[in-house]
Amino acid sequence: MHIQRYLREPVLSDLKKKMVFLGGPRQVGKTTFAQNLAKNYGYLNWDEATHREKILKGQLPTSKLLVLDELHKYRQWRNWIKGKFDTLKDKHEFLVTGSARLDLYRFSGDSLQGRYFYYRMHPLSVKELEITTKSDFSSLLQFSGFPEPFFAQSEKEYRRWSRDYRTRFFRDDLTPIETVSDIGSLELLMLRLPQLVGSPLSINSIREDLQKSHKTVSRWLDIFERLYGIFRLSPFGASRIRAVKKEQKHYHFDWALCEEPGKKLENLVACHLLKAVHFLTDSEGIDGELRYFRDSDGREVDFVMIENSKPKYFVEVKNSAKEVSSHLIYLKRKFPGAQAFQVHTDPRSDYINADGIRVCPAWKFLADLPV
Repeated sequence: MHIQRYLREPVLSDLKKKMVFLGGPRQVGKTTFAQNLAKNYGYLNWDEATHREKILKGQLPTSKLLVLDELHKYRQWRNWIKGKFDTLKDKHEFLVTGSARLDLYRFSGDSLQGRYFYYRMHPLSVKELEITTKSDFSSLLQFSGFPEPFFAQSEKEYRRWSRDYRTRFFRDDLTPIETVSDIGSLELLMLRLPQLVGSPLSINSIREDLQKSHKTVSRWLDIFERLYGIFRLSPFGASRIRAVKKEQKHYHFDWALCEEPGKKLENLVACHLLKAVHFLTDSEGIDGELRYFRDSDGREVDFVMIENSKPKYFVEVKNSAKEVSSHLIYLKRKFPGAQAFQVHTDPRSDYINADGIRVCPAWKFLADLPV
């Protein structure tokens, strides 16, 4: 099944001005998206030997749109693409895609500043799929937002896809661009992380489990983040609250990895909120962040969505309809200009309480996000 992805219009518009770099998790739909942008396009993938030879020889297709996939695995890729763009920009549009943060992999040191727009593609969401029922939302929760397992709608196919995904993540994405000697322990870390979703991430605890140094575990987490395996949120701090400063929480782009229902729901909401933040930042230049709230008195709210340095949304996630969190009420009163939501999975419970906090099914809240 093919659906029109949410980045189509802004990417088509920006390709007329500069190069477009498109990053995101593997198998999120970047290549399919790129190949559906135009009827005629040239496609070269660094992972393919024959394509790699053409890239190194500078033998590019004649099509107006050139799609260059996984080019960041070439250590001189930034110098190479800079040269091609500077000499061929009147003849070609350049779309560079990769399963890594293309804004970070700068092996060559030559700056591309001012020559490209960077977009981050996320998994399918409530908005993209036009989900309006608990049943359809449950499917998204169960099978993830990655197109292949979601459209298969099969627990068996999700398990097979997930196993293959992990194998290819290490073999195809990580080892070509990162130097890691102990892949076995790295994979153990990846298997351990879903159990820790939603709580401040203790590197010391992980270090003890894996018998590795604090520096090594920190580096491995950085690698996972650079390759879109996980993302981390820092605490929201403001002068009027006694917020904690350092502890980070992490989430997975594949929320179905979380077995515990509450963690899975929280991870799904985190992914949707980050997708909205990235879309507004990448397409409209809005300065956005996603954080969480936790203060020195133990009060905690799952998510704080920030725009232009001010909180826009406070979001608390509950697996069932319960009374409104006192921590959410506290934060809403501190920042009355921000909207506050407590989301759950009960389709019968949708109301606004006396403090102006909306309590509603998660899919209703998520459907109102930009993407």
